[in-house]
Amino acid sequence: MKTATQLLIIDPQNDFCDVPARYRPVDPLTGVAVAPALPVAGAHADMQRIAALIRAAGAALDDITVTLDSHHRVDIAHPTFWRQADGGAVGPFTTITAAQVRGGQFQPRDPAALPRTLAYLDELESRGRYTLMVWPVHCEIGTWGHGVHADVRAAYNQWEESQLRGVRKLTKGENPWTEHYSAIQAEVPDAADEHTQMNTAFLADLDRAGLLLIAGEASSHCVRATTEHIVANLPGGRPERVVLLTDCMSPVGGFEAQHSAFLGEMRAKGVRLMTSAEALSLLRA
Repeated sequence: MKTATQLLIIDPQNDFCDVPARYRPVDPLTGVAVAPALPVAGAHADMQRIAALIRAAGAALDDITVTLDSHHRVDIAHPTFWRQADGGAVGPFTTITAAQVRGGQFQPRDPAALPRTLAYLDELESRGRYTLMVWPVHCEIGTWGHGVHADVRAAYNQWEESQLRGVRKLTKGENPWTEHYSAIQAEVPDAADEHTQMNTAFLADLDRAGLLLIAGEASSHCVRATTEHIVANLPGGRPERVVLLTDCMSPVGGFEAQHSAFLGEMRAKGVRLMTSAEALSLLRA
């Protein structure tokens, strides 16, 4: 019996890709080419390898899922949410702790947001996975940056037409009050927002796979968080059926150690690490 194979592509979006100039449209309001908000070095080449895998694998892929980081402009992890004690702007890549907010070093621009902000930071820090990071405004819903890298989209469109099946699109991050690195669950689930809670239906769908290939951006953050949640929560277990495509993911600059630690931790749990070429050979076997 053929083993069902699923490909999970995490956040293959323009804002995360170091695309060359020809991939960037011109903003009609400024006449300047649009730039990706949070480009990951190597991501463009990663996307091209993912696209090549989809084209070459064809019918060997039974399902493809694409996750989409999806944010509003004002978000607790964007500079638009924050101000410094003197009223100045808070720059991207600033980390913010509950203690710093209580001490007045950083404050929400909306004073009414302070109680909820502190409650969030306290809970986030108690979980021990992340400290709040202020990222550049990225993957804003409706923008070019939110869209899928052109090569990946073209490859999966071809797959959809040849297989007469749709690629599932799974959004995450719409709730501006919590970080949502993982496609399985937000870092701090919101009791009033089911979309931030454990996505048991998606886990059940993934559990049907005998082979689950995972690729995307960035390996230090969203790929890592999603894979950790998958391995910990797949109803049927068997982490050896999960394969990380190591040449189809890259870390955010400055987070290379987190990338290496992630791969090591997953290997220790039984997850397999392969290049896209090795995975294609496995699919053709």
